[in-house]
Amino acid sequence: MGLGGISPVQLIIILVIVLLIFGTKKLRNFGGDLGGAIKGFKKAVKDDGTKGEEEAPSEISESTNETVASNSEKAASEEKKS
Repeated sequence: MGLGGISPVQLIIILVIVLLIFGTKKLRNFGGDLGGAIKGFKKAVKDDGTKGEEEAPSEISESTNETVASNSEKAASEEKKS
């Protein structure tokens, strides 16, 4: 038996179905986004121990502003497509 009662053949079938549903481009983008998030998290944890408390809130607000701007740009481009 494999992982939690899933055999390797069943796992391959599940992966093929996911690939057919989402496509390679979306999966590649998802993988890149996930990798970037993990890298950012590791950097934040590493920087948290070395920086003072006064610098951390400004960095958080800057990254929040960038995220909001990025999300609004995505929403605007999706509205144009509609």
